Amino acid sequence: MNYNAALSHPIFKLVSQAAQELGIESYVIGGFVRDYLLERDFKKDIDIVAVGSGIDLALKVAELIPHHPKVQVFKNYGTAMLRFEDTDIEFVGARKESYQFESRNPVVENGSLTDDQNRRDFTINALAISLNSATYGELLDPFNGVKDLKEKYLKTPLDPDITYSDDPLRMLRAIRFASQLGFEIEKESFAAISKNKDRIGIISGERIVEELHKIVETNQPSIGFLLLYKTGLLDLIFPELTALNQVEEIEGQTHKNNFYHTLEVVDNICKHTDDVWLRWAALFHDIGKAPTKRFVKKQGWTFHGHEFLGGKMVKKIFERLHMPLNHKLKFVQKMVVMSSRPIVLSQDEVTDSAVRRLVFDAGEDVDALMTLCAADITTKNLQKFKKYHHNFEVVKQKIIEVEARDHVRNFQPPISGEEIMRLYNLGPCREIGQLKESIKQAILDGEIANDYDEAYAYMLNKAEKMKLKINVC
Repeated sequence: MNYNAALSHPIFKLVSQAAQELGIESYVIGGFVRDYLLERDFKKDIDIVAVGSGIDLALKVAELIPHHPKVQVFKNYGTAMLRFEDTDIEFVGARKESYQFESRNPVVENGSLTDDQNRRDFTINALAISLNSATYGELLDPFNGVKDLKEKYLKTPLDPDITYSDDPLRMLRAIRFASQLGFEIEKESFAAISKNKDRIGIISGERIVEELHKIVETNQPSIGFLLLYKTGLLDLIFPELTALNQVEEIEGQTHKNNFYHTLEVVDNICKHTDDVWLRWAALFHDIGKAPTKRFVKKQGWTFHGHEFLGGKMVKKIFERLHMPLNHKLKFVQKMVVMSSRPIVLSQDEVTDSAVRRLVFDAGEDVDALMTLCAADITTKNLQKFKKYHHNFEVVKQKIIEVEARDHVRNFQPPISGEEIMRLYNLGPCREIGQLKESIKQAILDGEIANDYDEAYAYMLNKAEKMKLKINVC
């Protein structure tokens, strides 16, 4: 069967011409072919394999493109990349690989197309379409990948035990593809992942997170995380999560399984946001519950302070897996630490003061926080579910009203510390900090409006009570 229709992108004719001029064979392989056959929109990258030098092929293709795009060459890997019409085109020479036990970096030799297909992770990624003039558009499918696509099956081309032991990252890729595509991992392949799970230890945190990130980005991340759990990988990567998978009973009282609750919260939030870092926050929002769990007579099970401990645990996870230690970490930490605040508000009388403090502390992230907390309502009791969501809507409306009136989101006190120091002829000192803080608290408590004149009058009164004198510092 001919697949010329798949080759509508102009890059393919250029690759075919360049390969013919160099006297080598060329093929498009991997994800582009797989996604075409699945009728999925291909992501903006195309993999070309050359039976010869992939670098030479890339350079020749660049010569044929009128604006001669820059070619990035990676000599150590024998690969090259160029960008053409908003698409990244990667070129690699066909190769065969052998592995050392302590490393996932293979010893590479030049090889045939068959050798290259043998080294691929899954049969559905070993599919190739010829770009050679005599066989242009012909599909090469040595492992029945098309059949596996139709049956929604993930198999390795060769022995899965060897495949996963050689490159343990493929175990995460299997679970990621199962999550993204809704495929089932072949029984023997699944068993091989469980058998080789400890090999994940040779994979860097960055590569692990790259795959986990893609699972978190799926419509239903619980599919991937349950597979990670069942294979034993999750306990090696996120023991903080698997620690939540327990239910204890004392004096007839039990608590909910916070592991499955967490997965439900993540799935819930994915219906309302594409923000991957907010999804990560949903995954981590309860990790502090396992170490803070206590049984108290007359109270039952408690998890006091789990949000604050969870925030500290998030930082350790980010450090361990080399995740970004920047504003993204701070955002996830803030969401975890504040994750119970709106829920507690919705259970009590909603005061303006409490809402002002919530909005002030959450700042620009208050909407994200409310999205997380809404996803956290997972009760199966229909009456409770309706009640909680109704109360939550009351809180959301109150936030809108308070913010419109008081403008407290990320506000700075109307009077600066510099102005106070000038007024009282003081340098930086504890008393200035106390005066600034008292103005802020008065605004948040609703004693005064977020207004310069009211803040100024309040400051004069407060300073008089503090008996501030010139040069007391």
